[in-house]
Amino acid sequence: MKDIERVYKFLNEARTYFLATVDKDQPRVRPFGTILLSDGKLYIQTGKIKDVSKQIAANPKAEICACKDGEWVRVCGELVNDDSYDVKVAMLEKMPNLKGMYSADDDNMQMLYFKNAKATFSSFTSAPETVDL
Repeated sequence: MKDIERVYKFLNEARTYFLATVDKDQPRVRPFGTILLSDGKLYIQTGKIKDVSKQIAANPKAEICACKDGEWVRVCGELVNDDSYDVKVAMLEKMPNLKGMYSADDDNMQMLYFKNAKATFSSFTSAPETVDL
């Protein structure tokens, strides 16, 4: 299994991860659940009208963290906007509950993928393992 597939599998199974961004000089953390692996890129999704979107536009460096079964993974890198229709459709197909709030045709649905990213797998019982994505 490729490293990015391993990270995606972990995040998908965890179901909820926490996204950290920066708002001027204040860290901001919130739960997310949208995750997609497409064309070798790890995507998250939000709405362009949300504060998180504005924070990422001002500073694209971000980190996510998810926990499951006594282990966790942290993914850090830069988030890059991707307005590709096909990627939006893929996210909506994977997570149909989003269709009540977003459409692949609207100007609000925002897909972001990680660039220059690293993932670190950790637990309380073993040494951390870092991989490049």
